[in-house]
Amino acid sequence: MKILILGINGFIGSNLSRSILESTNWKVSGLDLRQNNIKKMLSNKNLTFHLGDVNQEKEWVIHEILTSDVVIPLTAIATPMSYIKNPLSVFQSVFETNMYIIKECVRQKRRIIFPSTSEVYGMCDDLPFNEKNSQLVLGPIHKERWIYSCSKQLLDRVIWAYGKEGLPFTLFRPFNWIGHGQDSIYNPKKGGSRVIPQFLGNILRKEPLQLVDGGEQKRSFTDIKDGVNALIKIIRNDSGKANGKIFNIGNPKNNASIKEVANMLIHSLRAYPEYRDLVSNVKIETVPKEDFYGSGYQDVQQRIPDISDIQESLNWSPSIPLNKSIENITSYMIKNIDHKIFELPVTGY
Repeated sequence: MKILILGINGFIGSNLSRSILESTNWKVSGLDLRQNNIKKMLSNKNLTFHLGDVNQEKEWVIHEILTSDVVIPLTAIATPMSYIKNPLSVFQSVFETNMYIIKECVRQKRRIIFPSTSEVYGMCDDLPFNEKNSQLVLGPIHKERWIYSCSKQLLDRVIWAYGKEGLPFTLFRPFNWIGHGQDSIYNPKKGGSRVIPQFLGNILRKEPLQLVDGGEQKRSFTDIKDGVNALIKIIRNDSGKANGKIFNIGNPKNNASIKEVANMLIHSLRAYPEYRDLVSNVKIETVPKEDFYGSGYQDVQQRIPDISDIQESLNWSPSIPLNKSIENITSYMIKNIDHKIFELPVTGY
């Protein structure tokens, strides 16, 4: 089997391709603008990598769709600050780019495994969110925060409609997947990364951790290893049980507030003697969402997945608790960061 991964160097793409190459004999073809996260895999005989922009390499993409069994498009802008500051870029990267890929899969009759998002549920009142029954509730137009969710939801509906005409597909909705390689801790831009790399970068730069509206919002954090295990089962598709399905992929047991995550990161870093002085001086601040994100932001307080469908269909369940994920993230970071940039000690770990 040959898998085409567009956006292979990204968080999900790099972790998924690594797992495929280590645990199967499948071939992987990938495209991305960068290769830093996959550089150790480039010598693998089962990996073919093409450096380039998915919108400028259409001839290559079309050929690879033709010669692949499964297409997984993972190219998109996925940070809330971008939704507000650059909504048109988000729409272009999420909707317009993926539409031509979807249409090629339709034309060439190739199976597509498409990343939806937990954001499509928006401000739904259900707990947990169910793929078949929950309402998809978004805010008003002047809240640009929802352009990502709306773009993804429309793609879900397009793919579902094409499925009625014969397109083989599976949609998956990641619920706050976390792990090393997610975003750069070196990015000093406020809101430029997702929450855990953002907080780690703040700590290392001796900046306060800013909790939007006090950080009481809760999310169901999911370890990338659990998420990738689910994707492998979807790709394998034993007995066709993933065909035409929408799967939530998350960990309801890891439901924690942003404030709790901040404190867990501080606690995890305290395990390293060289970092105790640093974390003992960390300040935690509350900031109104309008001051952090601007007037176009709107938030939800809970986001819990119903995972019964993927449990029953594919015999998948998450197994990694949140505290273990955070320990793994901080351990990897300490071993691999450029300590000189942050003027930090090199540990013996």
